[in-house]
Amino acid sequence: MVSYFKFFEMSSSEKNAPLDWSQYFDKEDDVAIPASNDVFHIYTAGTEGPVVFCLHGGGYSGLSFAVSASKIKEKARVVAMDLRGHGKSSTENDIDLSVETMCNDVFAVIKELYGNYPPTMILIGHSMGGSIVVHVAARKSLSTLAGLVVVDVVEGTTMTSLIHMQKILSNRMQHFSSIEKAIEWSVRAGSVRNIDSARVSIPPTLKYDESKKCYLYRTELEKTEQYWKGWYEGLSDNVSKNYVVTVYLNTLQ
Repeated sequence: MVSYFKFFEMSSSEKNAPLDWSQYFDKEDDVAIPASNDVFHIYTAGTEGPVVFCLHGGGYSGLSFAVSASKIKEKARVVAMDLRGHGKSSTENDIDLSVETMCNDVFAVIKELYGNYPPTMILIGHSMGGSIVVHVAARKSLSTLAGLVVVDVVEGTTMTSLIHMQKILSNRMQHFSSIEKAIEWSVRAGSVRNIDSARVSIPPTLKYDESKKCYLYRTELEKTEQYWKGWYEGLSDNVSKNYVVTVYLNTLQ
């Protein structure tokens, strides 16, 4: 009986073991923004075609698009960015998740990557990232923008649900004894539906706390409440003014 349980525990641990980003993307880089201490981490894939620029949801990272990138790169180039306060990006103010600041971050990264003449681009955003790509498009400053895809963002529904967000954040599991446990919980809780996506995308959403001897969330979303309304307010008007494909899913992953 003991050996059976040991075998079961090994199987469970292996099933939830982290996957390396290199199975999905071709390269990772840090993009330093001039005249600041801001450094944004990106994952890239593909060598030809338009650039599909991906922005993740709140609390996640660019690796949320890993499984999708492995397919997209067959037809286009992919850039998945860790927004400020997320993943491996590092900024002077990781808590400033205002629409204006994050839009400026996206433009700054695009300029550092491509200069004043970026290639044809398609913006894809999930949840919070979806609101950012819509606001980026609304500025009409990206002349090569050819398409916009928004996943899991509906202004009315989202604005109504914001009043419950603090409770939702406080009710989720707050600490994990291992990365494998965090991956397992994310799938069971439904925050990530695809096990392979969870295995590659959950690790960068965590940080290890030496004092507590456990893993905590990298992004302190509960401290950014003042910006939540700004992400989605007026989104419907901006969507109607741009060519947008809106995808309604329970989750991108």
